[in-house]
Amino acid sequence: MSEYLAEAIFSGAYQPGDFVPRELDLCERFKLNRSAVRSDLRQLVDTGIIERISGHGSKVREYADWQILDPAVTEWMTRYAAPNPMIQREILSFRLDVEPYVAMTAARRATAHDLVAIEDAFEGMRRTLHHVDDPEIRQRHSDNDVAFHAAIFKATHNIVWAQLSHILRPSIYLLISMSNVQTSEPEESLERHRLLMEHIRGRRPNEAFLAAQAVLAGTASALGIEAGASTLGQHLTLQG
Repeated sequence: MSEYLAEAIFSGAYQPGDFVPRELDLCERFKLNRSAVRSDLRQLVDTGIIERISGHGSKVREYADWQILDPAVTEWMTRYAAPNPMIQREILSFRLDVEPYVAMTAARRATAHDLVAIEDAFEGMRRTLHHVDDPEIRQRHSDNDVAFHAAIFKATHNIVWAQLSHILRPSIYLLISMSNVQTSEPEESLERHRLLMEHIRGRRPNEAFLAAQAVLAGTASALGIEAGASTLGQHLTLQG
């Protein structure tokens, strides 16, 4: 039952402020007793997705209240949020605000081992670029794309960044897999990734920052999402 509600909420069928079906209606629909329904609702309450309002039922909370770092929430996001442009926009906003700084730091700190991981992921993307009509190869391409970005996070040698990329991997995968399907310029996207890799390898932090912005602007364009408004570094004067 919790999966049914999670799918309805994450896909946008129920928006923040909407009430989900009442306990008795859920009992009847899923042939469950009230204790089982309350247990499933508790999972959504504990992760900040809904709140129980005495005498009224359960209401979807604002996105800012969701515990998006909880493994259950990131899993639901990956499985069910593809139709929801608001959630896509929130994930992209995070990446726009953070990843250019991550790329800048990686350009300063990456070791030879880190560069090999980034290059291996890039080569995996390159090999599968023109075969994405095959669902299995398309998934492999997206897996390599996620690995590319995760390797850049790891190359910062900051434990928080590295762990955060691991926790958010499912939600990042959501955007990457969708943008790889929807993009009309796969070669240009690959070239933007190559330039980002080259700037990190060449220890050019400022250029890596801008290259990461360009990669994410391409993702935003493929998804039809406005990219610029939330970028923390849009007015930043970069120092050498």
